[in-house]
Amino acid sequence: MSARLTPARGGGIETGPVTGDARGRLRRSSAPLSADSRITEYPGRIFVVAGSCCVVLGGLVAAVTEPLELVKGSWLAAYLVLVCGAAQYAFGTVQLRLAGPSIPPARAWAQLTCWNLGNAAVIWGTLTGVPVIVDAGGALLVIGLGIALLASRPAGPRLAGRVYRCVLVVLLLSVPIGLALAHLRHTA
Repeated sequence: MSARLTPARGGGIETGPVTGDARGRLRRSSAPLSADSRITEYPGRIFVVAGSCCVVLGGLVAAVTEPLELVKGSWLAAYLVLVCGAAQYAFGTVQLRLAGPSIPPARAWAQLTCWNLGNAAVIWGTLTGVPVIVDAGGALLVIGLGIALLASRPAGPRLAGRVYRCVLVVLLLSVPIGLALAHLRHTA
């Protein structure tokens, strides 16, 4: 469920929840948002903004990697863009746009927290060469992905939901691969 701002009678702005019909088309209801739906929307919006910022930050890291001779700069840029940025943007977009039962507020906040703390730990552990920190971050990422998978019951457009769940599974399978590579890199 997502709020859309539309001109209201009398010149103000009216908000109402966006709901989906059987074909996955989104419609704005004239009913005001409940406090519960506003709380649920905040993590989705934060995911979108944080994801966008991570993509920009990844681009900046890529731009300065060679001039500053950053040893892990290309890895960091790719990680920021793909994992921190694109995945996080997708989480937020799905939470805000796809029709169907919304994720409970506590789970949405838990997913947001696990995803961001997990990514911070993976980056910190990789840059400092401490694989145990990378492992802790990986565990948090798995929890965040698990929350996303449980919340992604078939809803909204069927193809979009399937693609989203496939992306989640690919990310979930990439976590143990990344953890193994972190350990191999630091044992050599």
